[in-house]
Amino acid sequence: MQAIPGVGPVLAAVFVAEIGEVDRFPGPAQLASWAGLTPRHRESDLVVHRGRITKQGSTLVRWAAVEAAHGVPHAAGWLTSTRARVAERRGRNIATVAVARKLLTLVYYGLRDGHIRALAPARAAA
Repeated sequence: MQAIPGVGPVLAAVFVAEIGEVDRFPGPAQLASWAGLTPRHRESDLVVHRGRITKQGSTLVRWAAVEAAHGVPHAAGWLTSTRARVAERRGRNIATVAVARKLLTLVYYGLRDGHIRALAPARAAA
């Protein structure tokens, strides 16, 4: 868990303790929804309203994901570029929540598989 950029020993412990058995979530999107980091979605026939994040679910996991998103070092290129790209269009706070969702995806795969393939260096194709 601590291999994820921005996640230290305290945040890793929070993720492991609060999420528990990760097999109860079918995918990383369900984990992000459980943590309350997905936008509210109300729909009726042809009218769709998207709102702020739901803030339903585990407050502690949502806090830890946002703290990890704030703590991402500039050396983690793709996360900081994602944050900068989204911040230009949507604003700094929405960009932080977007990076927190991406970090929760990495947490999901780290808990499920025991290692995070996205952080491994890419092998050169022979």
